[in-house]
Amino acid sequence: MLSTVIPIAYALVSLAFVFSFWRLLKGPDAPDRILALDTLYVNTIALLVLLGIHLGNAIYFEAALLIAMMGFVGTVALCKYLLRGDIIE
Repeated sequence: MLSTVIPIAYALVSLAFVFSFWRLLKGPDAPDRILALDTLYVNTIALLVLLGIHLGNAIYFEAALLIAMMGFVGTVALCKYLLRGDIIE
């Protein structure tokens, strides 16, 4: 069962990754691009978790956690820069 579900999940998450990357490139304004970048982080985390499940290796889960933390900090910094024009007050 898992051997059939994992490739389907890879395909669907990869498709979501491509759509998010397209929105990042073609977004009409900066908030749309920031949202697309945040979605790319989430898709990357999902791909790493799927890879960890597929290979049975826990190191991919730790890498996904690091990407999640860096993605959150990056999104907050970009939003703060858009709102105030400066990151550090």
